Amino acid sequence: MVNVEDFNKYIENNVKNTVEKYKLLDKNEKIAVALSGGKDSILTLHMLNKFKDDYDLDLIAITIDEGISGYRNDGVEVARKNAEDLGVKLVEKSFGDELEFKLDDIHDFYKSACIPCGVFRRYLLNRTAYEVGAIKIATGHNLDDEIQSFLMTFARADFKRFRKFGPKLDTIHKKLIPRIKPLWNLPEKDVGMWAVLNNIDVHFAECPYSHTSARAKMKEFLNQMESEQKGTKSNILKSFQKTLQFEKKTAKLYECEKCGEPSSLNICKACEMIEEIKNSIL
Repeated sequence: MVNVEDFNKYIENNVKNTVEKYKLLDKNEKIAVALSGGKDSILTLHMLNKFKDDYDLDLIAITIDEGISGYRNDGVEVARKNAEDLGVKLVEKSFGDELEFKLDDIHDFYKSACIPCGVFRRYLLNRTAYEVGAIKIATGHNLDDEIQSFLMTFARADFKRFRKFGPKLDTIHKKLIPRIKPLWNLPEKDVGMWAVLNNIDVHFAECPYSHTSARAKMKEFLNQMESEQKGTKSNILKSFQKTLQFEKKTAKLYECEKCGEPSSLNICKACEMIEEIKNSIL
């Protein structure tokens, strides 16, 4: 039988240790929490709210509605409820309002619906965080997420993307809001247990498009490894930290000629894809 009080203390200490060890938070900062309504983002919001007084944080939550019928509305409602319960202001944006199309409209334009979804979610999240004056964006990436992303990037030999890993990203452009990952060293299963044990309202449903992504296959593979040898995930992460020493070169960023958002090219990926999509629709 799990002792809820002890388990909650373990969760809090895990997140607190990550925050302190990697200096994720400083005093008097405005932090935007990327709040999808899923268990990871909800726990991130609750933990930062718990640390709010210690750091004098100004918290704000941002929810992006991608436009996925029969799925996304539930997540948005959960995000609203948790933000309201904690007294955190919630800013809502949607693909439909901001981009003039929903993910359901374009899900089959690319190999996986996750490709445009990821690009546009990051685009709107960063732009909104900048507009509200946030210094950092806190995401719900947990230990499992980080390992999956790292292995997929390693398999593609996309070494330039290694600079995006780790619990904290540096500021490399005034309009590119750096990310922090308070759950970076917390296994996904523990996040789920926290929500269940504390009867927290979260959106547990899987995105109907997630099966098209490489991440789903990597997640299944790693879970199988973990079931056969407990501690595999944690050991992989430690191995990355110890042996994969790469130079985090600062990328040279411009401002997109169309939208003004930070970009490594003259036209950002979001604007490039928006143009492709609108040409296809017309």
